[in-house]
Amino acid sequence: MAQDFWASSGFRLLEHRDGGLAPTDGWLARFLERDELLPPEEAGPRERELHQRLSAAPRANVTPEELAAIEDDDARENWEHFLRFRERLARFATLEEAYVDLYLGETVDLAPFFVDALAQAIVRAALEGIDDPWLARAGELFFRRQRVSTEGGQVLAVDATTVEMYAETGGFGNVGRLLRRQNAEMPAVKMDVLNHENAPFYFMRDELYGFAIDLTMGREGSRALAEVLARWVRRLLGVDVTIEPVTQVVDERWRWHVGLDQDSTAILNALYRGENVDAEETQRLLGLFRLEFADPGDVVAEMAGRPVYLGLACRPDRTLKMKPHNLVANLPLARVQ
Repeated sequence: MAQDFWASSGFRLLEHRDGGLAPTDGWLARFLERDELLPPEEAGPRERELHQRLSAAPRANVTPEELAAIEDDDARENWEHFLRFRERLARFATLEEAYVDLYLGETVDLAPFFVDALAQAIVRAALEGIDDPWLARAGELFFRRQRVSTEGGQVLAVDATTVEMYAETGGFGNVGRLLRRQNAEMPAVKMDVLNHENAPFYFMRDELYGFAIDLTMGREGSRALAEVLARWVRRLLGVDVTIEPVTQVVDERWRWHVGLDQDSTAILNALYRGENVDAEETQRLLGLFRLEFADPGDVVAEMAGRPVYLGLACRPDRTLKMKPHNLVANLPLARVQ
């Protein structure tokens, strides 16, 4: 049975068209309830007036003079980010088109939060109709930063924000923060690794981002991530691909690779050039994937019939922020070259 999840994406508020997702007033209005745009008690009258007017009509015109009149510098900057986001969406028929265009230019003009909001909505659409918790949990990597453990050869990823919240509060919110300040002992936090016994609970706890996922080669997590990556490519680029995890690149015809994050790009570049990569760097390479195109005509001539290798790596501090837009910008598609 298909499951609903990630209500925070606003997926149900978006207009679902044949070509993708289109923003609605209801979807845009949700951003106005975030702390960045919700006027605090000390907010000035111009800020409050603007918030009230856009809450009623999120696409209402805002003049440069109205924006300049906002009393607080930080608030004005946050409104500038929102208006830039809104204006970008207005130039395209769908969120997917707006996202793809964002990475075909020289600069990205949206704040990271809005980029992640687009990614969450798009990957949610790519997963519509599923009942597989591993696919949903793997999808979180497209818009949520992770912390990674590789002890004993097992690759476990947990949501970084969730871990940091528990570290600060012990999972008890403001009360936990108070106890932390008083140096009170807090119970150890144990995040469940998604497995066959607890998997049915994922869709009851999806907004808590509390499950770890095992991305070790050959296990459900790595296979799920490969499937979500393939769905992402199909959704955004309209090309049919298959992606599967691999243990290493053994390919004399290796011609193209894409890093799914900053570090894997550097590591794969070094390996491709035949350079020595020390053990510490290699250990940060969490996964490798082989992407193949169903239609050789979708790629540039030199890549027809050849695979593209994908890499995933963590930072030296063991954090991981995947850059799924690299698949938009860096695949050897014939029509993008």
